[in-house]
Amino acid sequence: MSGSAETTTATTTRADVCVVACAEAFRGDGEILAAGIGGPVTVLAARLARLTFEPDLLTSDGVCLLTGDVPALGAAPEVVEGWLPFRDHLWLVLNGRRHVMLGASQIDRYGNTNISCVGDWARPKAQLLGVRGAPGNTRCDPTSYWIPRHGRRVFVPEVDMVSGVGTDRGAYELRRVVTNLAVLDFSGPGGTMRLVSVHPGVSVADVVAATGFELSGADGDVPRTREPAAEELRVLGRLDPGRLREREVPA
Repeated sequence: MSGSAETTTATTTRADVCVVACAEAFRGDGEILAAGIGGPVTVLAARLARLTFEPDLLTSDGVCLLTGDVPALGAAPEVVEGWLPFRDHLWLVLNGRRHVMLGASQIDRYGNTNISCVGDWARPKAQLLGVRGAPGNTRCDPTSYWIPRHGRRVFVPEVDMVSGVGTDRGAYELRRVVTNLAVLDFSGPGGTMRLVSVHPGVSVADVVAATGFELSGADGDVPRTREPAAEELRVLGRLDPGRLREREVPA
């Protein structure tokens, strides 16, 4: 059943799998700022990565403080390592010292994304956020994406407006795309999107049916996205005791 959020084990939900898959995008980053934009899943991913396999990551309170500890969602940090005003945040972006996990209203096979408008940009059907920081992030830094609803309205043959640049337009490094169905990257021919794994309870056919373009790797033996380890579930329980992650990926 495509997009369903059934429990993968007695204690693991699709939301847990998605958070861990997003956290994996930060593996190997070292001492750079890990930034999750949007809802609980991306914020939890950065904090989970720091508390498990990537301890040198820098994390923030989501505003202007670098945190020495890693608080639960909604809690204030007890240890503050530094102040990060907007000008310093921009320095990190322009110097490749930030890995951000963004959202997208539309994304194509090359990873061009749209968060600006739907329809003809001169007379759009819907006005969205604008380009925001997408051009600078995708041109200067590692960038990943979290798409909580994998469907053909999001995964389109061509975006209506390019907000974040893709592999065909000079993106610095597009790392991963994690959705409620699968994990993808851009290792396909010519820097196109490739299916890396499908989440437990999802088939390759589910992902193909929900994607508006041909996916590299979908015709091979596609592995299953790994489930969280016991320690990762323990950390998630501390970071998100209210299970806010399941608002994005219902259980």
